[in-house]
Amino acid sequence: MRESAEMYLETILVLQKSKDDGVHAVDVSRAMGFSKPSVSIALKRLKNQGYIDIDGFDHIILLPEGEKVAREIYERHEVLSAVFMELGVPEEIAIKDACKVEHVISKETFEAFKRRSAKIKKRCLGCEHYK
Repeated sequence: MRESAEMYLETILVLQKSKDDGVHAVDVSRAMGFSKPSVSIALKRLKNQGYIDIDGFDHIILLPEGEKVAREIYERHEVLSAVFMELGVPEEIAIKDACKVEHVISKETFEAFKRRSAKIKKRCLGCEHYK
């Protein structure tokens, strides 16, 4: 899967958590800073590939495979951001770097980061980035 598709799926997942009235293409466009036509093309491609559906109210719905990919990418983002911040990287930079790395890191390396993150979590239960 291409990085851009992963970014769209992750964005839809994050928006679903914050929007009670459903996610629309315009929400994705605003969140990602892309034009509405570009978002429409990408959403059509994701729909054709079976990652999303769009209901009669134009709500974007993650299908099981799309949700799986979105959750994996989101987990990578969260873990990598936390580890980078633990290393002393300022939060804003850690988040930006995690966005880049989350799409290219191997499964094996990510699992190592995840194990490291679990150790950090045990030491840092009250830290802001774990709430």
